[in-house]
Amino acid sequence: MSESNSPSGALGLFGDDTSGAGYVVLARKYRPTTFEDLIGQEAMVRTIANSFALGRIPHATMLTGVRGVGKTTTARLLARALNYKRGDIDRPSVDLDPPGEHCQAIMESRHPDVFEMDAASRTGINDIREILDSVRYAPVMARYKIYIIDEVHMLSTAAFNGLLKTLEEPPPHVKFMFATTEIRKVPVTVLSRCQRFDLKRIDSERLAEHLGNICTKEGVKVEPDGIALIARAAEGSARDGLSLLDQALVQKPGETVTAADVREMLGLADRGRVLDLFEAISKGDAKTAINEARSQYDSGADPTQILRDLLDIGHEAARAQALGAEAKLIGGADWVARVRGLADALSPAQLSRLWQMLLKALEEAGKAPDPIAAVEMAMVRLCAAQSLPPPEDAARLLRDGAPSSSRAATAKEPRAEPPRATSTVNAAPAPSHGLDKFEDLIALVARERVVELELALDRMKVTRFSPLGELAFVSTPEHPRDLVRHLKAFLEEHTQIEWRVRAADAPTAPVESLAERRKREEARALDELKRQPFVAEALKHFPNAEIADVRQPQDESGGGAVVQMPSQNKAAPSPARKKEADR
Repeated sequence: MSESNSPSGALGLFGDDTSGAGYVVLARKYRPTTFEDLIGQEAMVRTIANSFALGRIPHATMLTGVRGVGKTTTARLLARALNYKRGDIDRPSVDLDPPGEHCQAIMESRHPDVFEMDAASRTGINDIREILDSVRYAPVMARYKIYIIDEVHMLSTAAFNGLLKTLEEPPPHVKFMFATTEIRKVPVTVLSRCQRFDLKRIDSERLAEHLGNICTKEGVKVEPDGIALIARAAEGSARDGLSLLDQALVQKPGETVTAADVREMLGLADRGRVLDLFEAISKGDAKTAINEARSQYDSGADPTQILRDLLDIGHEAARAQALGAEAKLIGGADWVARVRGLADALSPAQLSRLWQMLLKALEEAGKAPDPIAAVEMAMVRLCAAQSLPPPEDAARLLRDGAPSSSRAATAKEPRAEPPRATSTVNAAPAPSHGLDKFEDLIALVARERVVELELALDRMKVTRFSPLGELAFVSTPEHPRDLVRHLKAFLEEHTQIEWRVRAADAPTAPVESLAERRKREEARALDELKRQPFVAEALKHFPNAEIADVRQPQDESGGGAVVQMPSQNKAAPSPARKKEADR
């Protein structure tokens, strides 16, 4: 067991260690020393154990995940596992307790056969060339020579290119381990040569349990609700959770740290008061909502955090509504009862609308010069929305053609108990991203000059397009293999909402692509033209002639230029159309 995690290495909590070594922060002191310590990563550990048992050990490993989930620590554990040797055990093993001959040196980053490099500070080809020059030599002491490169996405293009050949055919005694938080910035040529492990965010409940165990080992007391707040604020990062716990423990040395202390430290509002605020919004009580939001701000709550807490409550209410008794809500009995009360009082459509409006308010609060003013304006909008009919009722009124006066009367009368909707998909408000129909997407792709995507869309047979985030089309062999991924990424980048893009088999009813529609309309225009008397007469005099295209003159202001017709835009042809025409 490493010094930082051994009983003898347990230093005083507030720097009162008499050995002179100083205080070791919890994130270092409780850094995992075995694979069993890696909480929440059981699937990865199982895969590694199986690869050792089968002798199918990859020569390069890519570890990715958010900050603080254990990427670098896992790389060191893998280096220990690959070089594990103790007594009569001389083979790779995930059982690292007790430590082997090389374990201590590897965990302390001083082993001669394990090289660690931070690509954030050493990004160039010369740094990689040092590695490439040394891989040919056998290990000095251990079984494998291992190279750990942290933040690998920071390497330059030349450095990545320099690695490729060695990654493709490395010497048998060499293993590479890469860690990154930005997996999309790593070239696919490098990714394809690595076995990839995505380290998961740690569940809040699991992280809270872990932090509670550490508090017990440290002999300190933190209220369970306070630990739960820290776990949620850590957002799945064990290191962030331990850092926040460190910060919380100095709030009251020698005393119990309460949930109120943690809220004050994190700039959070009282959770019960946020629930009061959500209930006021659900009733359309703008006065109470504004006063409560301002009061929480005056008490030290961060404006954007108030909105995030409201989003959390909306999410929990929606889960309680959808899952019923199976929904596991974290909190006391009163809290759970009130959240379930919101789930019963509001329809799924209303909760969906509140969620969308709170997301928009959070974005505005981040940009506003005075965030609390943005929050108060959001309260006005949210409360006003509660006096409107639910989206499903509004849709029914419009469909049935109710008179304007009836609609206005319905909008002014808030209902004590909104009816429950059976579906939330069509009830959600339409996003304002401007892609109301498939042709709008075609125009956007043309403006962005994504030629390959424009060609694919022009030939695509679309069966469903919804501005709420859905696109379905008929799968054909001519489509690029990564079309779904490419199109989904493009849509989400330009609309800021999540899209469901799927390819399916052809439906029973025929579906026409834009290219097919264009050809059909051109053929129809050509047939109509051939029926014109003067054209028929011209063809008589030139029996071998054919009509290749149909054009019409512009108005006089156009300078006599001509454009193709019909069904084609009068703007300059897009790059994709030019490319297709050249073919």
